Amino acid sequence: MSSGARQIGVIGAGSWGTALAIQLARCGSRVLLWGRDPRQIAHMAGERENARYLPGCPFPDGLTPEGDLDGLLRDCRDLLVAVPSDAFRETLVRVRRGLRPDTRVAWGTKGLELSSGLLAHEVAGEVLGRDIPVAVLSGPTFAGEVARGLPAAITVAATDREFAFDLAQRLYDGRFRAYTSQDMPGVEVGGAVKNVMAIAAGISDGLRFGANARAALITRGLAEIMRLGTALGGELKTFMGLAGLGDLVLTCTDDQSRNRRMGLALAAGRGADQARARIGLVEGVHAARAVWEKARSRGVEMPITEHVYRVLYEGMAPREAVESLTTGEPKQEL
Repeated sequence: MSSGARQIGVIGAGSWGTALAIQLARCGSRVLLWGRDPRQIAHMAGERENARYLPGCPFPDGLTPEGDLDGLLRDCRDLLVAVPSDAFRETLVRVRRGLRPDTRVAWGTKGLELSSGLLAHEVAGEVLGRDIPVAVLSGPTFAGEVARGLPAAITVAATDREFAFDLAQRLYDGRFRAYTSQDMPGVEVGGAVKNVMAIAAGISDGLRFGANARAALITRGLAEIMRLGTALGGELKTFMGLAGLGDLVLTCTDDQSRNRRMGLALAAGRGADQARARIGLVEGVHAARAVWEKARSRGVEMPITEHVYRVLYEGMAPREAVESLTTGEPKQEL
């Protein structure tokens, strides 16, 4: 592979985009990292770290903060988009005008589009067309741990097997494993719905309902992910893998998860707006509405999602939500 082919542009200089850029550069790729705030990009270039989101994680030599998006699009065949789900379409529209004929586009964005309920690959199909190779990265990965080089594993899903394998190889360094898949819908559903389940787990733990209740919520949460995922075209086996069960367990059980912290804050009596002001971006808040509306439109039973939605948007008391979920009538499990 030529040195030009080894260059990749990462669009989105938040914690996850920066962590992926660090990992790619650590593995030998030349990486251009673009963010929408020119002052932040200039500061990162001078300090050789993203002090705002990942302090103490120095940039490898191959990582260059880049303020010129058009220049990045000219110079990079491969793009990796790492922006929040509510900015995903806007970002693709912005980059579309500068795409090269041989461009391939991947993303680490998790969540459904709130206005349409579309999965990310469906949004990409509308904006970019169906001829550009696309891929999604997802799995149990906290950005800070990836940036520090701690062991982790991720799934790269693409209908183009060559693109999936190429991305997996570029991310692999012996401590960071990347597995390939062709199930883009399944991987994306797992990445979206787990954030909703993490809010539920945070509420339960914040109310001191105990480890038994948390395990039950995670298990029944996985069942909801599987029901919606298969209804949207995902493969059942995907939900038992890294992008399904793996990401669900991570997000529900560790306080590095902003979604879990959102649930803890709600259990402590803080309102959703107050909690978000303290925590920052919480993808599960938007996801709860988008997933619940999608489930209703497809006739998919998702009681945990429904109760999280009702807490966030209808004023349901967190304790009432958890008690409602744990005191239902007996029924067959599977």
